[in-house]
Amino acid sequence: MTIDFARRATPDGESSDSAAGALLAVGTRLDMRPHLLRLQGLSRRSRHDALRLRLASWAFTTRRVPQDAVSVILPPEGRPVAGDLVLARVDAIGHHATLQLANGRRRQLYPGTEVVAAYGNRYAPNQFEAEVPTSMAPCHLVASGGIAARARSWHEKIARGPTGITPIGLLADADANRINLRNFTLDPVVPSREYQPTTIAVVGTSMDSGKTTTCLHLVRGLIAGGLRVGYAKVTGTGACGDYYALRDAGADPVLDFTDVGRPSTYLLSLEEVEHTMVSLVNHVTHSGVDAMVLEIADGVLQRETAELLSGSTFPQLVGGIVLAAQDSMGALAGFHWLRERRTPVLAVSGLLTAAPLQVVETRQATGMPVYDRDSLATASVAMDLLAQAQQHAEVPSSTVIEVA
Repeated sequence: MTIDFARRATPDGESSDSAAGALLAVGTRLDMRPHLLRLQGLSRRSRHDALRLRLASWAFTTRRVPQDAVSVILPPEGRPVAGDLVLARVDAIGHHATLQLANGRRRQLYPGTEVVAAYGNRYAPNQFEAEVPTSMAPCHLVASGGIAARARSWHEKIARGPTGITPIGLLADADANRINLRNFTLDPVVPSREYQPTTIAVVGTSMDSGKTTTCLHLVRGLIAGGLRVGYAKVTGTGACGDYYALRDAGADPVLDFTDVGRPSTYLLSLEEVEHTMVSLVNHVTHSGVDAMVLEIADGVLQRETAELLSGSTFPQLVGGIVLAAQDSMGALAGFHWLRERRTPVLAVSGLLTAAPLQVVETRQATGMPVYDRDSLATASVAMDLLAQAQQHAEVPSSTVIEVA
């Protein structure tokens, strides 16, 4: 009996868990014609690993890693580090019942589903705080973009807790070297010294304050003004939602920290976060955009965000800030915190703009303009904010910060 593998797996590498078990159980009886996965000549273990990886669902965080770069699944031994790719089995469905795939689709998870994710840390006040575990013991899927970690705490609204997974093994190349996201980053570039596009950063008072919505409508407004606009998410946890939302809004290019080898930015040093930011800014600049919008995750009090906004690199690259806030008191506190830093606040936006009274309170308390999403999407407002940022920019257009 010969099993036609091509008919058992979907085009994006997914299949039913029962099909996966059946295929692996009869691995020695598979049709090994060369056009099927190029398995001819491989050892029995390599064929087994290749089939298992083909059947697994690869998470969004792994999108830059070509599947043919993986040759073997290492035994679940040793200590993983952030960015290591792991094949894991879903044990119990918790808060994350789906996995974001590289193509943006959400794959429904079931006990027994095998996924390829990246080890990473996570800081999300409304969801999980999690860290890379010290062993290959069972842990959790703490982000639907594909982050494997040990959850330390979570918001009380997450009644089901984290989704439990068991690592099967780390992915490795033909020489048994671990595959890490850092192995597949964008190549370093040095933008032209003749021109640096004006950059506006969107920061928030907290998680879920409306940062991404502010970014995408600001991008739409700048495009309405006739500009080509690039976007980069500098900090956060790897996920596809913001990535595809900004692409849909018209930003080009759209990049995030995973493109430079970071599954997340939680627990990175200031030097590492600044290196990530410079790399992303250089790549967006190199593409020839007229303007750039940067998104900084979580709230201004989050450690990495606070250090980045207070450091010396941020004001050299960013001309101004739009603050997203959930309410008027948060806007006032965030405005005063930011006013003590070198990068000026240009306006306030975010969830508070859904409440007219909150808008009035914010304007009166901060003296700043407050724009809702529809206003940001107009050329007049967006271009005015860009003009203000350009006036505040501290670095002449001939200055370029290079990645060490």
